[in-house]
Amino acid sequence: MFKLRLCALFIVAAAAVYLDARAADKDEKKGTVVKLAELNLSSTAPAKWKSEESAKSVPRMLAQFTLPKIEGEDDAAEVAVSRGGSATAKTMVSAWKHDFSPPEGKEMDDVAKVTELKVSDLPVAYLDVHGTYNGPPWDSKFKGKKMANFRLVGVIFEVKGAPPYLIRFLGPEKAVERSKKDFDEWVKAFK
Repeated sequence: MFKLRLCALFIVAAAAVYLDARAADKDEKKGTVVKLAELNLSSTAPAKWKSEESAKSVPRMLAQFTLPKIEGEDDAAEVAVSRGGSATAKTMVSAWKHDFSPPEGKEMDDVAKVTELKVSDLPVAYLDVHGTYNGPPWDSKFKGKKMANFRLVGVIFEVKGAPPYLIRFLGPEKAVERSKKDFDEWVKAFK
């Protein structure tokens, strides 16, 4: 009887160690940490966002992610984090809006909404715009293509005396809508 109890205790202990090890594996599968060094802020991107390591070879690009697409979607949404040269929040909002044409019968003010958020007590500009994306020639993915039914959510962290941090969430409207909650939570988690 003692051996049976000892064996049962051993099995329970082994199961607990196994389950604890599996939980540790899940913890290791967290997403990529993105740092906004000059602001001393960082946030971990969702694990399902695929980090594009090649983006780090692009000047001023800090991180780039491809988000999962679903069957029937031609293009995946992407999130890019970069530094903005000599841009200000106002000039970046204007540039990002300029990359879009509103749907027929609409004006830009109908399809673009600019708000100010607080992230870790810092004011950030937040743009949400949709329509036809007129990919600029330097855009590595869309290179001047016109992409109908696209959406951009842009976030600008201004830095006194230095280029701002820019976060651009871009893709087909449905793909952006599907991942917008994750994106917003990620942005708000910068601490």
